[in-house]
Amino acid sequence: MTDTGPAEEETPDGLLGWCLVANVARETSRGEGGLEIQHGTKHFRAGTLLWLAPARWDPGSCRRHAVGRHRGNSRRYVNMVVCVGDLENFRVKGVYSAALVRSLNGYDHDPAAPRTLQDPWTRERAQSLADSWNRHREPLFIEGRPYAHPRISVPNPPPAEIQLDGETLHLARYGTRGAHYSRTPPPVEWIPEP
Repeated sequence: MTDTGPAEEETPDGLLGWCLVANVARETSRGEGGLEIQHGTKHFRAGTLLWLAPARWDPGSCRRHAVGRHRGNSRRYVNMVVCVGDLENFRVKGVYSAALVRSLNGYDHDPAAPRTLQDPWTRERAQSLADSWNRHREPLFIEGRPYAHPRISVPNPPPAEIQLDGETLHLARYGTRGAHYSRTPPPVEWIPEP
C-alpha cells in the first residue's frame, strides 16, 4: 500500500520525520493454538493507530516496539512491544507532534532537541517494510507448536497439503489469523452405498 502524501522533495511544513504506522487488527488470536479470538489486544482497541519505531533492540521474533494511545487512557501515548501479526494496514505517515517524537525516542529523547527524532525512518525504508508486511500471505501454524512458523507463509487460500522438511502436512483448519496444518491426514468421509 503506497502513501499518497507529498513526495520527498515537497516536505510539508512542520514535518518532523517519517514513521511506519499500522492499525491494530479487528480480530486477534490468543490461547492454545490461537483458537481464542478477541477484538484488538489487551492494551489497544481494534483499529488503533500504532507508530512503529525503528528497532533499537530486538524484542523477539515477529515483535516490534510501538507507540499508540492506550485502551484505558486515549490522551497519552504509551510504549509497548506488540506482535506484528496483530497489526494490519501498514503504511508510511509523517510525524508532526513533539509528544509523539518524545514517545518514539523513549529513553534516548534529548530535552534540548524536543522535536528531533533520534533514530528516524527514511521514507523508502519504511515503505519497503510496509509493502512486505502488507502482502496477502497467511501465517503457517503447525499443530503442537504455539507460534507461527517463522520463515514460511502460505498463499491465500492455502493449499490442502504442503511439504515441509521432508514431511507432508495437511490443512486442518483455516481461520482469520492463518492456516493451521496437522501431521495427520484428514479423516476419510464415509459415503453409504445405495
